Amino acid sequence: MKIKLLFACLLLAGAAAAQHDYAARYTSVFTAPPKRTPTSKVPDAPLSGNGDIGLTFGGTPGHLRLYLGKNDFWRAYPVYPGGGIALPGGLDILSPEMGDADYYAEQRPQHAGIFSRFEKNGRKVEMNTWVAAVNNCVVIEYRVNKPVTLQLKLWTPEGNTGVTAAGSEGKVKWVTRSFENTPLLEWPSHVAIALAVQGAGISADGKVTLQPGKKTTVTVTLFTNHDRPDWKTAAIRDAAGMSDKKLAKISKDHLAWWKRFWERSHVEIGDSVLERYYYNSLYLFAASSRPGKFAPGIWGPFITKDSTAWGGDYHLNYNYQAPYWASFSSNHTELADNYDQPLLDYLDRGRVHAKYLLNKRGVYYPVGLGPKGLCTTRWPLTPEEMLARYGTTDNKIDSGYKFLGQKINAVFGAANMFMRFYSTYDADYAKKVYPFLLANADFWEDYLKWENGRYVIEMDHFNEVMPNLRNKGQWKQMLGDYNSSLSLGLVKMLFKGMLEVSRYTGQDSARREKWQHILTHLSAFPTGQTQDGRVALKNVEKSPVAGQMQPRGLARVSIHGLILPGEVCGPVTDSAFNAILLSDVAHWKDRMQSPGEWGNTLGNGLETSFPGAVRVGYDGDEIIRQLKDRIQLQTFPNGWITQAGGGIETLAAVPLTINEMLLQSYEGRVRVFPNWNRQRDAHFDSLRAYGAFLVSSAVKNGGVQYVKILSEKGRDCELENPWPGRKVKLVRKNTAPVMFSGKVLHISTKENDVFELYAAD
Repeated sequence: MKIKLLFACLLLAGAAAAQHDYAARYTSVFTAPPKRTPTSKVPDAPLSGNGDIGLTFGGTPGHLRLYLGKNDFWRAYPVYPGGGIALPGGLDILSPEMGDADYYAEQRPQHAGIFSRFEKNGRKVEMNTWVAAVNNCVVIEYRVNKPVTLQLKLWTPEGNTGVTAAGSEGKVKWVTRSFENTPLLEWPSHVAIALAVQGAGISADGKVTLQPGKKTTVTVTLFTNHDRPDWKTAAIRDAAGMSDKKLAKISKDHLAWWKRFWERSHVEIGDSVLERYYYNSLYLFAASSRPGKFAPGIWGPFITKDSTAWGGDYHLNYNYQAPYWASFSSNHTELADNYDQPLLDYLDRGRVHAKYLLNKRGVYYPVGLGPKGLCTTRWPLTPEEMLARYGTTDNKIDSGYKFLGQKINAVFGAANMFMRFYSTYDADYAKKVYPFLLANADFWEDYLKWENGRYVIEMDHFNEVMPNLRNKGQWKQMLGDYNSSLSLGLVKMLFKGMLEVSRYTGQDSARREKWQHILTHLSAFPTGQTQDGRVALKNVEKSPVAGQMQPRGLARVSIHGLILPGEVCGPVTDSAFNAILLSDVAHWKDRMQSPGEWGNTLGNGLETSFPGAVRVGYDGDEIIRQLKDRIQLQTFPNGWITQAGGGIETLAAVPLTINEMLLQSYEGRVRVFPNWNRQRDAHFDSLRAYGAFLVSSAVKNGGVQYVKILSEKGRDCELENPWPGRKVKLVRKNTAPVMFSGKVLHISTKENDVFELYAAD
C-alpha cells in the first residue's frame, strides 16, 4: 500500500512539469508563408496572444505583415458587414535583402511564442515574437549573423468610417484608429499602437540595422479607450519607457503566467495526434480569452481585416457558448470569467424585447450581441439593402432585430453559467449571474403553454428561419415549430438549474414548486419510427416543414438541447431514452460519403457532435478513429481545426472529447474512464468534475490504478465504482482507511478534503 501511495504522490507531483513539457512537444512547424492570411475567418498563420491582443504572423521573409487584433476594439454599429469587431492595425517589416529567403517558423504553445528563421545566401535572421501575457505589448527579439537592414512601418486600416492618425514622439512611432461620431454608433472605440526599438537606432523613416552578436528588440504597445481613458498617452509612454530591465520583467511575468496555466491540469493518452490538438487547442483558447478583458468573438483576437464573417460577434445560438465548454473540465474556469458580462449588459434591452414584442416578462435576446449592451444583428437599415441581401424589402421583421424564429438565445446563454456553477459551487458567482437566470425563468414561465396535462413550446424553431435570396417571401410559411427538441432540452436545463441554484443560494424558495412542476410536466422529447423500424429522435413534434417531423435522429442542434450544453439526458439520467440516442449516433455512418464526415461536422458542430457521442456512451475507439479522420480532413498548420460556420468554438472539440472520455460528472455522478478503452494506458491530473471536485486517475494494463479527489467545497461525492464488483479502499492522510463496496460509492467530504481510492483486493 505504501508503494502505491508513493507512486501516486510522485505522479501527481510531476503533473505540472509534465503538462508544460507536453505542451512543448507539440510545437507547430511552418515551412512556407501562410496562404490564407488575411481572411474574414480563421487565419492559417502562426499565432500568439494574451486573451486580449492577438498576433497573426503573416507575410513573407522580405515583407512580413504582423496583424494585431484586440478583443475590445469594435465598431459598435448594429448591422454587419460594417459593424462588429474591427482590426486595429499592424506592423510591416520590410527587408529586401531577405526577399525569397527560406521560410521557417514555429508556434510554441508552452509559452505562446513564435520562433522564426529566414535564410538566404548565408545571411540568417532569427526572430522570437510573443504577445506578453500580462502586459499590453508585443515583443520581437532579433538576432542575425550578418548585418541586415529592416524598415518598420506601423499601419492601421482606412475606411469603414474609421478616423486614423500617425506620428512620432522622440524615438516612438505611433498610429491611432477611432470610430466615433457616426450615426447609430452606440459607443466610441479608439486604439493606439506605439513602436519602440531597444538595442539599435531607428531612423525617421523607420529603418533599423541589425548587427551580428547583438540582440535588437522591437516592442509594439496597444491600448484602447476600454483599457484606460488616456489610451493614446499610455501607449506612447509605455513604449518610450521600454528598457532592458523592463523587458526582463515583462518576460519573467510572461513565462510565469504560462507556467501556471499549464500547471492547472494534465492529460496523457498515448496518442500523439490527439495530444497535439488537445494542447494546441488549449493554448489557442488561452491566447483568445482572459479574465478582466472583453470576451472573444467568433474569431477571437486573431482579426486580419474589418467586417469579418458574422461581424466576429457573440452569436448566441451556440457559437458564443461553445469555445468555453472545455475550460471547465480542463480546470481553466478563469478563461470563462469574461463570458457573462455581455449577457448581463443586455438584460435591460432583453426585457424590453420580451415586453413589447411578445408581451412576456423576462428576457428575449436576438441572435447576435457585442460588448456593452450592443446588438450586432439588426436587419439592414434600408429596404433597398434588405432586398439586395435577403430578397425582401421588409426590414421591420421583429421590429428590425434578428431573432430568426428562435426564442432560445437567452436561455442558451444560461447554459455556460450552469456549467460553471456546477463545476465550482461558487456562491458569489451564482449570485452574480442569478438576475440573468431568473429573467430567463420569468420568460419561460410565461411563454410555456399548458395543454392536455403538459407544458408545450410553440413557435420556437429548431433551425433559424429567415428570408434569404432563395426563399424570398416564402420564409414565413416555415414558421410554426411545436416542441422542438432543442427548446425542450434547454428549457428543462433551465428549470433543473434554477432549482439547484435557488437551493444553494437560498433565493426564491416560494417559486421552486412552480419550477419543479414545469420540470416534471414538460413535454417528452419527440421520437418516431424510422423506415427500418427503429425508434429515433425527431427534431420537432410538429412543424409546417414536413421534413422536420421525420425521425432523423440525434444531431448537432438536438445535442445542444439534450446533451451539450443542455445536459438533461444520458445513461444515468434515463438509460432507456439514452439507448435511443446511442442508436442514433451509431447510424451517423449511414450518411458519410468519405472519411472525416462522421457527425456532419464540416459546416458546424465539431465541438458538439464528438463529445455528444461520448456522453451517450458510443464506442470510444470508434470516436477516436473518426475524430482523427476529421482532423486530417480539414485543419491548419497552427493546430486550428476549421469548419465553415465558425471559429474559436472548434478549440473546445478535442479537449472536451478527450476529457469526457476520461472523466464524466454532468449527471451528478463522477465516472472515471467511462468511454475509454482500458487497454489503452492513460492518465490525467486535476480535471474538474461537477460538485467542485478535482480528480486525478490512471489506467494501465487494463485496470484503473488509483483515483485521487480534492473536494473544494466539501460536497457529497457520488462515484461510480472504478473497479466493478470489487471492494474499494479510501485513504486520507492521518486517518484509518475506509472500505466501500457496490456499484456507486457515496462519499462524504469536507472543504479542501483530499483522498485516494484503490481496489482493496
